[in-house]
Amino acid sequence: MQFSLFQKIREKLDQVITGRGRIDEDLFEELEILMIQADINVQTTSKLLTKLREGVETQKLTNTSQVVNLLEESIVEILEVGKGNNAFNLYRSATFPTLYLVIGVNGVGKTTSIAKLCNMLQKQGKRVILAAGDTFRAAAIDQLQIWADRSGAEMVKHREGADPSAVVFDAVKAAKARGVDFVVADTAGRLHTRANLMEELKKIHRIARRELDRDPDEILLVLDATTGQNGISQAKLFLQAMPVTGIILTKLDSTARGGIVISIADELKLPIKLTGTGEQIDKIALFNARQFAKDLLS
Repeated sequence: MQFSLFQKIREKLDQVITGRGRIDEDLFEELEILMIQADINVQTTSKLLTKLREGVETQKLTNTSQVVNLLEESIVEILEVGKGNNAFNLYRSATFPTLYLVIGVNGVGKTTSIAKLCNMLQKQGKRVILAAGDTFRAAAIDQLQIWADRSGAEMVKHREGADPSAVVFDAVKAAKARGVDFVVADTAGRLHTRANLMEELKKIHRIARRELDRDPDEILLVLDATTGQNGISQAKLFLQAMPVTGIILTKLDSTARGGIVISIADELKLPIKLTGTGEQIDKIALFNARQFAKDLLS
């Protein structure tokens, strides 16, 4: 995974410190441009540069490694939103089944992410039921069935056009009866601007909560890393409708910038729980904030 603009940030620090021998306002202005080009929004860029200025002044930093380490720590601090509250692990209920609701607009890689998540859980020896709650698209049901057949997962589905909340209800009920560990539920890839569809998401949440006698264990919002600030705008509207617990960030391999990851965590105050970096079934991983920050600036 290459983040070329972040490598330019490190190169710029190297050039300035070895050339001019000092860190001045001209450098910060150049870094600001590079950060924005790297898909970090203005608000988050300002926050990072303020920390950098304060650190350089108070700690009397004089070499590239020191400045890069400070920048890395500032990035980790933003990415570790919710640290200490199960932020970077998927919550697992002590009472069967654990339920993950997966939401997001069409085209972000939601159904593929569900299949990957199912595969990851099955590799851990867990039984999984897939709930085909995207009933508005026959293709979505068929796609999920293909993944279920390939992985050997169980699946609950209704006909096209059925009530998505009924699918989730039946999946949870089946999981209870069969002693299944996890239910991973798809939902329609709804347009976040359609109020009636957002209301339907709320209904799915209510039905799931009633059947489980608790909230869903995770409500995971799938965002496409290549959509930049538009993805954040989508997410804010979903957050108005659902108590989202974390982000699945897809297509991270398709961007050479990577700064959108920092902006998402900073603006939404939500942990990035999983990242997808390819179409293959195993191309999903728990997000590691420290490693990600190191990779950005290496």
